[in-house]
Amino acid sequence: MAREFGGTAVASLEELMAWQPTAVLVLTAETCRHEIGTALLRLGAKKMFFEKPLVAAQGQARVSEEDFFTGREMLRLAANRGCETAMIFNYRFLDHSIAAREVIASGRLGRVINITGQVHYACWSHAIDLILWLAGDIRELTALAGGVERPGERVGAAQDLVAAFTTEGGAAGTLLGSAGIKWSHPLLELTFTLERGRVRLRDLGGPAEVLDDSSAMNQTASFLDNDLRWKPYDESFRRALGAYLESLRAGTPPPVPGVAGLRELQVEAAFRRSIAQKRPVKLTDEFPL
Repeated sequence: MAREFGGTAVASLEELMAWQPTAVLVLTAETCRHEIGTALLRLGAKKMFFEKPLVAAQGQARVSEEDFFTGREMLRLAANRGCETAMIFNYRFLDHSIAAREVIASGRLGRVINITGQVHYACWSHAIDLILWLAGDIRELTALAGGVERPGERVGAAQDLVAAFTTEGGAAGTLLGSAGIKWSHPLLELTFTLERGRVRLRDLGGPAEVLDDSSAMNQTASFLDNDLRWKPYDESFRRALGAYLESLRAGTPPPVPGVAGLRELQVEAAFRRSIAQKRPVKLTDEFPL
């Protein structure tokens, strides 16, 4: 890679940190991110940028309660050592996500009153982050798991997960995750109903569908042409990385802080505990950040 694109390849984390980098982008598989992130912290990393999910020892379709606690341990170690952390969550940089954020944040449609979502596990942590970003933190959650494991494209076999939840702002919602959604179908569908309208996100190419009392904007796009999915996806990575690099140059906080990765894991941990113990889970009480 260094020969083809330029740069320097090193043989160990110790050699990397001897170079005294301004920031380290931790883009490993999620299964070893905690191990490598912790090692980098102990070697003196001052800024770290993580791929999603923050930690998932058994892969992104099998996040556990333990992943939340190890992720929290890593971020606390970072705080104690004065290391600034950031997350990618590049779906925030998709055009339809930006449009949805602007509409919801403007307040012209009122508050979010309910949310529904159906998501492929490849987009699962992104979908949870979008719900938190657009509708606020989740207060309480009750979840169930499907009875069989479904073979999944790109993520392996896993049980379906479904939850009903409430947010700190008083909205109610449902969220279904599945490995069984076909790769050619929309991988993500999120609908936010507000007091005076609705905002709907579909797949990776968008755009957002916005309905309000005075007008209706129904914009649709076919995803049979793969470019309509992957070009916006690729661009979202460029935007996310560009925004982070600009924050380094300007000396400003990262556009997506590291705690956003922990908030996403908090929701996933609540899913697992609710399923295991067959009861509602209050997130801040049982999984404090």
